[in-house]
Amino acid sequence: MVKQTVVAVAVTLVCVMLVCGMGGYAQVYANGRSVPIYSVDRQDNLVSISFDAAWGADKTRQIMDVCDSYGVKATFFLVGFWVDKYPQMVAEIASRGFEIGTHSATHPQMSKLTEQQCREELLTSSKKIFEITGAPVQLFRPPFGDYNNTLLSVAKGLGLYTVQWSVDSLDWKGLSAVEIAQRVQQAQSGDIILCHNNSDHIVEALPLIFEAMRFKNLQFVPIGQLIYRNGYTIDSSGRQRQDKSANTLL
Repeated sequence: MVKQTVVAVAVTLVCVMLVCGMGGYAQVYANGRSVPIYSVDRQDNLVSISFDAAWGADKTRQIMDVCDSYGVKATFFLVGFWVDKYPQMVAEIASRGFEIGTHSATHPQMSKLTEQQCREELLTSSKKIFEITGAPVQLFRPPFGDYNNTLLSVAKGLGLYTVQWSVDSLDWKGLSAVEIAQRVQQAQSGDIILCHNNSDHIVEALPLIFEAMRFKNLQFVPIGQLIYRNGYTIDSSGRQRQDKSANTLL
């Protein structure tokens, strides 16, 4: 029964990906190891801010309110059990125009999983999000930032772009709003900022972050709009670069 369910989920998601034109990008390697996207080589002052959601949702609506007041559209990476617990919040995140990616189904250390276990983590979590939002999941962030070639290969096969971060707010450590903002202020064009939806002082930190980014003339876009979808390379640091000889789609 479980096997049939997994197969059904796989068929559903593959059909969605084919309809949406996903999965048409090449696997990229650096020094023999597959590397996810940590940042993007852009000179147009675009950056992205993301929020990982695994435990708690008390501050999620406030985060969206602050983002909306500054005209910022962020990316939320949701764990499957969080989706199960807060389906109405998932629907609100999507309805308010924020991007949603998967953060796995159960938040395991995925480099220790088998290929099939990795696939099930991504399929089941993506299906849960899709059933609520009606939008196919295109982005994946590994729990703990932990990955290996097997995981990235599975994600690629499912049409998912694996995304890490280049600026870590360390908000989960209980830093003050000012300390969080000071860490994020280092962001430059093409950076991806990591935050968490239920950290202690994230709501108070966001206005400081957004004002600082305005001063630096940086504009926020969802990660899906920041990354290149085709015709790119990724260097050993995880910097995604456009292959100008290819027909790159943004």
